[in-house]
Amino acid sequence: MAVPKKRTSKAKRNMRRSHDSIKAPNIVVEADGSIRRPHRLNLETGVYRGRQVLAGNEATDAE
Repeated sequence: MAVPKKRTSKAKRNMRRSHDSIKAPNIVVEADGSIRRPHRLNLETGVYRGRQVLAGNEATDAE
Protein backbone atom coordinates (compact mmCIF):
# COMPACT_ATOMS: atom_id res chain seq x y z
CA MET A 1 0.00 0.00 0.00
CA ALA A 2 1.28 3.48 -0.87
CA VAL A 3 2.24 5.72 2.04
CA PRO A 4 3.23 9.39 1.71
CA LYS A 5 6.94 9.95 2.29
CA LYS A 6 6.48 13.54 3.53
CA ARG A 7 3.62 15.26 5.28
CA THR A 8 1.58 17.55 3.01
CA SER A 9 1.53 21.13 4.28
CA LYS A 10 -1.72 23.04 4.82
CA ALA A 11 -0.86 25.38 1.95
CA LYS A 12 -0.30 22.53 -0.52
CA ARG A 13 -3.46 20.79 0.64
CA ASN A 14 -5.53 23.97 0.28
CA MET A 15 -4.06 24.77 -3.15
CA ARG A 16 -5.06 21.30 -4.32
CA ARG A 17 -8.59 21.76 -2.95
CA SER A 18 -9.05 25.24 -4.45
CA HIS A 19 -10.67 23.76 -7.59
CA ASP A 20 -13.08 21.49 -5.70
CA SER A 21 -15.65 24.17 -4.82
CA ILE A 22 -18.98 24.31 -6.62
CA LYS A 23 -19.36 27.49 -8.64
CA ALA A 24 -22.66 29.24 -9.28
CA PRO A 25 -23.83 28.89 -12.89
CA ASN A 26 -23.66 31.96 -15.12
CA ILE A 27 -27.03 33.40 -16.09
CA VAL A 28 -28.14 35.92 -18.69
CA VAL A 29 -31.22 38.09 -18.20
CA GLU A 30 -33.05 38.64 -21.46
CA ALA A 31 -34.70 41.92 -22.48
CA ASP A 32 -38.11 40.49 -21.55
CA GLY A 33 -36.86 39.51 -18.07
CA SER A 34 -36.51 35.77 -18.61
CA ILE A 35 -33.38 33.99 -17.39
CA ARG A 36 -31.26 31.54 -19.38
CA ARG A 37 -27.74 30.06 -19.42
CA PRO A 38 -25.24 31.66 -21.81
CA HIS A 39 -24.87 30.18 -25.33
CA ARG A 40 -28.23 28.42 -24.97
CA LEU A 41 -31.56 28.85 -26.71
CA ASN A 42 -34.30 30.62 -24.75
CA LEU A 43 -37.01 27.96 -24.71
CA GLU A 44 -39.75 30.34 -23.56
CA THR A 45 -39.45 32.63 -26.59
CA GLY A 46 -37.49 30.50 -29.08
CA VAL A 47 -34.89 33.27 -29.55
CA TYR A 48 -31.12 32.76 -29.83
CA ARG A 49 -28.73 35.72 -30.17
CA GLY A 50 -31.56 38.07 -31.07
CA ARG A 51 -32.93 35.87 -33.85
CA GLN A 52 -36.18 33.88 -33.83
CA VAL A 53 -35.01 30.28 -34.21
CA LEU A 54 -38.08 28.30 -33.17
CA ALA A 55 -41.67 29.13 -34.01
CA GLY A 56 -44.09 29.87 -31.19
CA ASN A 57 -45.55 26.33 -31.01
CA GLU A 58 -42.16 24.63 -31.34
CA ALA A 59 -40.75 26.63 -28.42
CA THR A 60 -43.40 25.30 -26.04
CA ASP A 61 -43.10 21.73 -27.41
CA ALA A 62 -39.33 21.67 -26.82
CA GLU A 63 -39.87 21.78 -23.06
